[in-house]
Amino acid sequence: MFSKLFRKTPLAWRQLMKEKTRLAVAVAGITFADMLMFIQLGFESALFDAAVKPHRNLEADLVLISPQFQTLFSVKSFSRERLYQALAYDGVQSVNSVYIGTGQWRNPQTRLERAILVWGVDPAKPPFKSPETKQNQDRLKQLYQVLFDQAGRPEYGTVADIFNKTGSFETELNSIGIKVKGLFTDGASFAADGNVITSDSTFLQLFPERQRDRIEVGLITLKPDANHEKVQSQLAAALPKDVRVLTPEEFAKVERHYWETGTGIGFIFGLGTAVGFIVGIVIVYQILYSDVSDHLPEYATLKAMGYTDRYLLGVLLQEALFLAVLGFLPGFILSFGLYQVTYAATMLPIFMKVDRAIRVWILTVIMCSFSGAIAMRKLRAADPADVF
Repeated sequence: MFSKLFRKTPLAWRQLMKEKTRLAVAVAGITFADMLMFIQLGFESALFDAAVKPHRNLEADLVLISPQFQTLFSVKSFSRERLYQALAYDGVQSVNSVYIGTGQWRNPQTRLERAILVWGVDPAKPPFKSPETKQNQDRLKQLYQVLFDQAGRPEYGTVADIFNKTGSFETELNSIGIKVKGLFTDGASFAADGNVITSDSTFLQLFPERQRDRIEVGLITLKPDANHEKVQSQLAAALPKDVRVLTPEEFAKVERHYWETGTGIGFIFGLGTAVGFIVGIVIVYQILYSDVSDHLPEYATLKAMGYTDRYLLGVLLQEALFLAVLGFLPGFILSFGLYQVTYAATMLPIFMKVDRAIRVWILTVIMCSFSGAIAMRKLRAADPADVF
């Protein structure tokens, strides 16, 4: 009887299929747990990607910032003189400066104001890699003309639609009339719902309390044959300690570190992932424990025939892996749809990534395997003499 039982299909699969309702509940539970992990990890990744996107869009080999700088949401300034001092060192080809501030953008339709990140740059050489910015840089030369981030939140108004139809868009920024004369794409983040690029002259008009010689970011371009690490070390050692000399990637890491450790957001997403993992363990354990309890006589008979606890553990782990596969696939597919809905609602760059899918799959396997190992305690206690 039992030799035929093992001959065609795995015992684990047949055990699962005997109770289709229970199997459906288990798959739904694992799917839910996986979707919860996907959403939490997706939000966390979107947070970091959106937060550092402006940093990586800056065109520079080295970056100067204040030692007090933590995030674009609350910038700290330093003297522009440090840039000119850096220009005197061998290997440095040119320097550029950036003003950063948070302004109040008025939606002309609703008349409501909303915070927006304002970048003040030299219109002759804007420091962004974006082709859209370079194509429209001449439009920044006139006072009170700006470029608007078309990937920002819709609460700013239908700026892109109106501009594409009319070639212009007028509103107020910090209660001063401005004209949108071009579009670019950056996107919303947890620090800012949108971005505006202005000339340095317009920026100082919008923020009259700011000093011309105090900047937020200094950009250094090195000569093609320069040793980046050597020049960085020289500048870090020679310049006063009121500035830090970083690579663009290190600059991005400063922002990431702030959101990861300086706020509760990173912890919350990590906690959400852990909760999804624990929920999955509980669900799978309940299913496997019930399966063992319902088929205890069969398992006890197998033990009487000489099958070891190790073999029976293998059967339970096979069941757990089948559940992992059946639950992961719909969770993976449904998460695609949830990412699209989330992107449309928040404008955050939340997309499926291969490394995230692999991470959730590994967590799912561990989750199901751990549950199977716990349920094995019931099997170890199965004594054929007691059962019969």
